[in-house]
Amino acid sequence: MAMNRIQFQSGLSMLEFLKGFGTEVQCELALEVARWSDGFHCPRCNGTAYYAIRDGIRKVFQCRACRHQASLIAGTVFQGTKLPLTVWFLAIYLVS
Repeated sequence: MAMNRIQFQSGLSMLEFLKGFGTEVQCELALEVARWSDGFHCPRCNGTAYYAIRDGIRKVFQCRACRHQASLIAGTVFQGTKLPLTVWFLAIYLVS
Protein backbone atom coordinates (compact mmCIF):
# COMPACT_ATOMS: atom_id res chain seq x y z
CA MET A 1 0.00 0.00 0.00
CA ALA A 2 1.28 3.46 -0.89
CA MET A 3 2.18 5.95 1.84
CA ASN A 4 -0.50 8.56 2.56
CA ARG A 5 1.27 11.87 1.83
CA ILE A 6 -1.26 13.98 3.72
CA GLN A 7 -1.00 11.90 6.89
CA PHE A 8 2.81 11.95 6.93
CA GLN A 9 3.55 15.53 5.91
CA SER A 10 6.13 17.48 7.84
CA GLY A 11 5.05 20.03 10.41
CA LEU A 12 5.26 20.88 14.09
CA SER A 13 5.52 18.00 16.50
CA MET A 14 3.34 18.11 19.61
CA LEU A 15 6.41 18.93 21.71
CA GLU A 16 7.41 21.83 19.44
CA PHE A 17 3.84 23.11 19.47
CA LEU A 18 3.67 23.07 23.28
CA LYS A 19 7.01 24.89 23.53
CA GLY A 20 5.66 27.69 21.34
CA PHE A 21 2.02 27.83 22.49
CA GLY A 22 1.93 26.03 25.85
CA THR A 23 1.04 29.01 28.04
CA GLU A 24 -1.71 31.61 27.91
CA VAL A 25 0.88 34.42 27.56
CA GLN A 26 2.45 32.74 24.51
CA CYS A 27 -0.96 32.32 22.88
CA GLU A 28 -1.89 35.95 23.61
CA LEU A 29 1.37 37.16 22.09
CA ALA A 30 0.85 35.05 18.96
CA LEU A 31 -2.72 36.32 18.60
CA GLU A 32 -1.57 39.91 19.13
CA VAL A 33 1.08 39.59 16.41
CA ALA A 34 -1.40 37.93 14.04
CA ARG A 35 -4.06 40.55 14.68
CA TRP A 36 -1.90 43.68 14.73
CA SER A 37 1.29 42.74 12.88
CA ASP A 38 2.46 46.36 12.68
CA GLY A 39 1.35 47.28 16.21
CA PHE A 40 -1.94 48.15 17.85
CA HIS A 41 -4.32 50.45 15.97
CA CYS A 42 -7.44 51.73 17.71
CA PRO A 43 -10.56 50.61 15.83
CA ARG A 44 -12.29 53.91 16.65
CA CYS A 45 -9.66 56.63 16.01
CA ASN A 46 -6.77 54.61 14.47
CA GLY A 47 -4.42 55.79 17.23
CA THR A 48 -1.32 53.74 17.98
CA ALA A 49 -0.55 54.72 21.59
CA TYR A 50 -2.21 52.45 24.14
CA TYR A 51 -2.25 51.11 27.67
CA ALA A 52 -2.29 47.36 28.25
CA ILE A 53 -4.88 46.46 30.89
CA ARG A 54 -5.79 43.09 32.38
CA ASP A 55 -9.57 42.65 32.47
CA GLY A 56 -9.89 39.42 34.41
CA ILE A 57 -7.80 36.91 32.52
CA ARG A 58 -7.84 38.63 29.11
CA LYS A 59 -5.64 41.44 27.84
CA VAL A 60 -7.43 44.67 26.93
CA PHE A 61 -5.90 47.57 25.00
CA GLN A 62 -7.01 51.11 25.86
CA CYS A 63 -6.29 53.85 23.35
CA ARG A 64 -4.53 56.83 24.88
CA ALA A 65 -6.21 59.28 22.51
CA CYS A 66 -9.91 58.35 22.73
CA ARG A 67 -9.81 55.85 25.65
CA HIS A 68 -11.65 53.21 23.62
CA GLN A 69 -11.00 49.71 24.94
CA ALA A 70 -10.38 46.86 22.52
CA SER A 71 -10.13 43.28 23.71
CA LEU A 72 -7.53 41.01 22.17
CA ILE A 73 -10.22 38.47 21.21
CA ALA A 74 -12.98 40.92 20.17
CA GLY A 75 -13.89 40.49 16.53
CA THR A 76 -12.19 37.11 16.23
CA VAL A 77 -13.49 33.54 16.35
CA PHE A 78 -12.49 33.52 20.03
CA GLN A 79 -14.92 36.32 20.95
CA GLY A 80 -17.22 35.39 23.81
CA THR A 81 -15.35 32.25 24.77
CA LYS A 82 -14.76 31.22 28.34
CA LEU A 83 -12.10 28.67 27.42
CA PRO A 84 -8.41 29.56 27.71
CA LEU A 85 -6.61 30.36 24.46
CA THR A 86 -4.32 27.37 25.07
CA VAL A 87 -7.30 25.04 24.64
CA TRP A 88 -8.34 26.77 21.40
CA PHE A 89 -4.81 26.75 19.99
CA LEU A 90 -4.42 23.05 20.81
CA ALA A 91 -7.77 22.26 19.15
CA ILE A 92 -6.73 24.18 16.02
CA TYR A 93 -3.39 22.34 16.01
CA LEU A 94 -5.06 18.93 16.31
CA VAL A 95 -7.64 19.66 13.62
CA SER A 96 -5.14 21.10 11.17
